[in-house]
Amino acid sequence: MNERFQPGPDGAYRRIPLEPHQLLSQRTPTEDVFVLAHLGVPEVSAGEWSFEIGGLVDSPVRFTLADLHALPRHAVESLHQCAGNPAHPEIPTRRVSNVVWAGASLLELLETAGVREDASHLWTYGADSGTFAGAQVDAYLKDLPMWRIATGDVLVAYELNGKPLPIEHGYPARLLVPGYYGTNSVKWITRMTLADHRADGLFTTKLYNDEVAPDGTHAAPRMQPVYDIAPESVIVSPAPDAVLGLDGMTVWGWAWAANGVSHVEFSDDGGKTWRNASLESRSQWSWQRFSSEWKPKGTGPHQLMSRAFTTTGEVQPVSGKRNAIHAVSVEVKNERSKKQ
Repeated sequence: MNERFQPGPDGAYRRIPLEPHQLLSQRTPTEDVFVLAHLGVPEVSAGEWSFEIGGLVDSPVRFTLADLHALPRHAVESLHQCAGNPAHPEIPTRRVSNVVWAGASLLELLETAGVREDASHLWTYGADSGTFAGAQVDAYLKDLPMWRIATGDVLVAYELNGKPLPIEHGYPARLLVPGYYGTNSVKWITRMTLADHRADGLFTTKLYNDEVAPDGTHAAPRMQPVYDIAPESVIVSPAPDAVLGLDGMTVWGWAWAANGVSHVEFSDDGGKTWRNASLESRSQWSWQRFSSEWKPKGTGPHQLMSRAFTTTGEVQPVSGKRNAIHAVSVEVKNERSKKQ
């Protein structure tokens, strides 16, 4: 067993270095990127490692790490977020980072194999196995719709922030799907299979599927895969329980969504009233910095909030969802603000 990464409950390994108020950098240092491995961290030898692309393809093809390095290198800056506890999707966990991945284009690898027209999904298997939620899992398995791969920027990544992937982040290579929650970006790839339907593993059927209410198209509730990252924002400064003065300050944080954030609103009264914050543009698939100048009108406790919107009208909900509004409680006193 890898001595650096001892298993937690059910064999899982977790490392959550930063709280929202500690997300100070545009790009998260590798040592501060969260790690969640449901089945633990496997031992993988790069010299012996390879993976095959098979299934609904013209010619199965196998790649080694050297093969990947021989192909054009693609770099993608991307927001990387955990979807939270799959048994409790209503609870926000705010495990999030923003990093630069690099590797080979998955689209180019699939073109080498020749994808058949009847292939609708790509199944990706990891080297990790074990027990999770009381079930035995032979290999971590996730699926990905082919249309998302065609959209672009999906990688078989072998670098994180300009250096080889650390073992806990999927060394020698992992899948990277920008705009999708991290559960879809399989680590320690062992094989990929093209299929004409969704995969039937624990993490694609029982877990990481949200119930969607009936609408004009569907008469009954249905289950929807946890793919796209929902609109979300966090306040970085001021930090929770900060003591502030009446002289004012800049409230700022990060906002993100699968297809980017159109605008962010800020509230200083617990969501009773809102006003627009300034929002920086997005770089590739990254998070976006927002800010609002704030001068308290009086002393006492204040609850600060932010909420992100997308161009399609999605907005952070108040509660009950993994992307629920982030609130920060501060105290305002009749004195100058202390440095945050």
